[in-house]
Amino acid sequence: MKTIPPTLFLLFTIIAAPALAENWPSWRGPENQGISSETNVPVEWGTEKNIAWRLPLPGAAGSTPVVWGDNIFLTSVAENDLVLLCISTEGEEKWRRKLGSGNRDVRGDEGNSAAPSPSTDGEHVWAFFANGSLGCFDFEGNEIWQINVQEKYGKFDIQFGLTSTPVLHGDKIYLQLIHSGGAKVVALDKATGKEAWAVSRPSDARQECEHSYASPIVYDGKEAKFLLTHGADYSIAYDLDSGKELWRVGGLHPPGRYDVTLRFVSSPVAKDGMVIVPSAKRGITVAVKTTGEGNITEKQDNYFWTHEVTPDVPSPLIVGDYVYLCRENGNLIVLERETGKQLYEERTNRIRHRSSPVFAEGKLYLTGRDGVVTVVQAGPEFKILAQNEIGEAIAASPVFSNGRIYLRTFDALWAIGSE
Repeated sequence: MKTIPPTLFLLFTIIAAPALAENWPSWRGPENQGISSETNVPVEWGTEKNIAWRLPLPGAAGSTPVVWGDNIFLTSVAENDLVLLCISTEGEEKWRRKLGSGNRDVRGDEGNSAAPSPSTDGEHVWAFFANGSLGCFDFEGNEIWQINVQEKYGKFDIQFGLTSTPVLHGDKIYLQLIHSGGAKVVALDKATGKEAWAVSRPSDARQECEHSYASPIVYDGKEAKFLLTHGADYSIAYDLDSGKELWRVGGLHPPGRYDVTLRFVSSPVAKDGMVIVPSAKRGITVAVKTTGEGNITEKQDNYFWTHEVTPDVPSPLIVGDYVYLCRENGNLIVLERETGKQLYEERTNRIRHRSSPVFAEGKLYLTGRDGVVTVVQAGPEFKILAQNEIGEAIAASPVFSNGRIYLRTFDALWAIGSE
């Protein structure tokens, strides 16, 4: 029997080894930036093409699933109950846990109390609902702790429900509670649910501008680390350990007048020393430095650039040399990262876009409310590579893990890719 030389054995091992699966632990992915490192992800699919499975769900919701290993977690309504589901990557429900009841549908088909997305660290999963229920479970579905945020920090006073997704980082889970009843920012010990710190969030916003439907992010860079909250006319950065306010940026309204209906939905994104701060409706988008101090609204040396258009609902992307803004109407804007110069604005699918775009393997995935996902070539030139339709309404963002794309519609969870 011939022996295989060590170098050839190593080569065969490398070739035979499967690519490592990327987990998707939060609604915007591994780094809260909407960027996937997955390769060989699907580009084309349809109801009868490239579908691994479809699992009907107990109710509608716009929350984005999260994936760790062979577990998919998502929030949903089940009649009047608010539930956390665990689904296997083979498309079978493992368990569901009720965290409360009293679902509230808002703006017709726009949303409900299961709009916030869960988060996971690979050992536990955290779920929050618009009624204030916040709970932590292990992967077997055992409850670790549960609290009601409204009971602890005050009744939510917000027109369409408090639908912000908490952000998980280190040993804490962070919440922005931005509404008319007294805005607060809260950090909880993720293991126990006990308060690490809580601070009030002062603002001169008024009327509906006091409300926010955006979600906080954490930036963990070499030059700066902070929690960034977004709403009530400002993006405000806080020290992760103490809750001390580090800096804030405002001036995001249309020039010349104050719009009392300007409520933030799109969330910021931060990468490599730059924060892209969106606003809403006819507001602006600004790119600011991560190293600001105090109120930087009028400090021009803290800005990279200002752009006169904002995405309104979908969140921005920073990838390489470009910034991508998917507008609520489906138009895609590409800007030079360093200068803010607009390279193009082109139409994709002229329908409401509630989902945030995701970048994967040189492509952008833009999801329309009608369930059509437009795949666009990334970079300075506009090219549509595919438009994929499954015929079900979507408000959640696409999820990329283990060579598949997971799409959560109002009716079902779809696994796009090989069986």
